[in-house]
Amino acid sequence: MFPVTERGTAGPDDARPDAVSSDDRNAIGEALYRLITLAVRHGPREISLTAASTLSTLDRTGARRLTDLAVIEGISQPSMSVLVTGLEQAGLAERRADPADKRVVLVSLTAEGSKYLRARRRTGAAAFADLIDKLPPAEAARLVAAIPALDHLHELDSDRRTAAADKAAR
Repeated sequence: MFPVTERGTAGPDDARPDAVSSDDRNAIGEALYRLITLAVRHGPREISLTAASTLSTLDRTGARRLTDLAVIEGISQPSMSVLVTGLEQAGLAERRADPADKRVVLVSLTAEGSKYLRARRRTGAAAFADLIDKLPPAEAARLVAAIPALDHLHELDSDRRTAAADKAAR
């Protein structure tokens, strides 16, 4: 016997008693994906989403090789080189020699890049906060309860992307 959830019926992929059905996982994924458009629509448009994601990667992981960044962001190395050149010209990132191996060039976030990311995140968070203020208190409380799970999803994605870059570097 499989557990039955509130939204859908359980199936064979729900062998754990606390498992979420595939229907529910898909519904959650779709709901989160729809919210992405809100953040994108309200975010600054000075740089591309890939450039913003690259800055976030640098903020999260520290300086990285260009090849690692290309793997993490899922673009070609030549495209990443062009993107980093644009970020350098905007003063948001810089290339510098790796202290451990002077032949290697690392890309790092500048102070201006950090400032830009903070402003971008504040703008996106404010767009969500405005809508959350319109929710009934019980629904807002459920969102508060979901924060740890949402943070964990972000960590899982970050770990997966970093592992892909580390694997490619070997």
